[in-house]
Amino acid sequence: MKSISSHPHLKYYFCPIQSLDKKLDADICVYGGNSGGVIAAIAARRKGLSVVLLEPGRHLGGLTAGGLGFTDIGNKFAIGGLSREFYRRVGRHYGQHEGWRFEPSVAETVFQQWLEEMDITCYFESFLQSVIINGGRIRSITTENGIEVQARQFIDASYEGDLMAKAGVSYAIGREDNCVYDETCNGAQLLEKHQFSADVDPYAVPGDPSSGLLAGIDPEPYVQGQGDSRIQAYNFRLCLTDDPVKRLPIRKPEGYDRSEYELLVRYCEAGYVPGFNKFDRLINGKIDMNNHGAISTDFIGHNHDFPEAGYDHREAIFQRHVNWIKGLLWFWASDPAVDHSFQEEFRNWGWPRDEFIETGGFPHALYVREARRLVGDVVMTEHHCTGRDVAVDAVGLAAYTMDSHNCRRVVVDGKVRNEGDVQVHSGPPYPISYRSIVPRSGECQNLFIPFCLSASHIAFGSIRMEPVFMILAESAVEAAALAIEKGIPVQRVPYDELRECLIAAGQVIDPVPSVKNVQEGE
Repeated sequence: MKSISSHPHLKYYFCPIQSLDKKLDADICVYGGNSGGVIAAIAARRKGLSVVLLEPGRHLGGLTAGGLGFTDIGNKFAIGGLSREFYRRVGRHYGQHEGWRFEPSVAETVFQQWLEEMDITCYFESFLQSVIINGGRIRSITTENGIEVQARQFIDASYEGDLMAKAGVSYAIGREDNCVYDETCNGAQLLEKHQFSADVDPYAVPGDPSSGLLAGIDPEPYVQGQGDSRIQAYNFRLCLTDDPVKRLPIRKPEGYDRSEYELLVRYCEAGYVPGFNKFDRLINGKIDMNNHGAISTDFIGHNHDFPEAGYDHREAIFQRHVNWIKGLLWFWASDPAVDHSFQEEFRNWGWPRDEFIETGGFPHALYVREARRLVGDVVMTEHHCTGRDVAVDAVGLAAYTMDSHNCRRVVVDGKVRNEGDVQVHSGPPYPISYRSIVPRSGECQNLFIPFCLSASHIAFGSIRMEPVFMILAESAVEAAALAIEKGIPVQRVPYDELRECLIAAGQVIDPVPSVKNVQEGE
């Protein structure tokens, strides 16, 4: 499938035109200018620490400013500190106390203005190139656009865990077998959520297994609970509008190939009618559109190489996701296989003129739901999510469902089935261990990983929400400040003292059992 992006800025990787040739020194270096990265930089500056903020892309805020305006809350009780302050700043923009649903451009503006208030510069287009390790510590990192940063502490706030990987710490990719951590929701799962509601033939020539499988169907058999290297699907969180004044039409993309949607053609011919289930209302006539159903914006099975891929390979994967979604929307709007009544209503939607202007309304942030995951001295598992195990060194609370999107499509009894979707409620908010955001003992002594933290696949699916990433990023700064003050490895930060600092910063780290888990988002 050819690239159909006509917008030069709709990219994952930006090749630097010229070197910035900068050498910077700081107390803390934050790699990743997404939601948590911005919060970490602000937290560091508030504590009087010098900070360097590096962002590979051209925008602040990651997914929070990249289309995910319908916040995956889990439970508002669990959100404190600067994370909560962000949502209050968004709320003030709209004349509200707090803003949990917002336009992407507003989120990015809030982050930008906040950094300006704190006199923090974000260095964009700064893809990581190399890391120098000496004596078990990161001494410096260098980016492809020519920035060298020496710092006392480093925070990997990337969705991919690139700094963590180059620092040589232990990490995992994919789904553990259920027996690894005595779990029930890990590994391969064949459940009914976001599943085919009608039988669809998987073969290139219907009814003929010898003709091979349609594109995107995995030939390997399904074994319940079996681990593998697969990760849950990525998509883009689309901001659309039905306001005719603001709306740009959905047009046929360059290079559109109907054969890429043959599985969807067959599904529609079997009686499937698309719906508007995840068209979640935001503000000012806009929605946050997420994946829903058996075939939707999740490009299932096409992201498994992404975590370990080089930048050029990631660019190709990124563009294939762009192609899939633009083609999908055109299919819904125009294809004769689609239910006419749905199609007529869907044609009322389009790209908002005032969002993602440089890319014609298409979001710039790929939803990297899962990539590398640290393996630390504590691995968060489903038992922490359900309360069977309790972390005694909490640096934040998580509250969302144990949530994995589908990982692949398989053949079962001659029919296509989606595999990997899990949505199991976890109960009340639960503590996240400090030892899950730092490398295990004996590994890198001055690195924090609040995004790609130490968790099993299914536990990560509960923790991986934007408000929680912001919480953990701020807690990492509090711990980094103590490590600097005492001249000790991050693994030896005294938790009693850290706990006092977290409470003083307004973090919520003690769950209240009587508080019910109120789910919102997906």
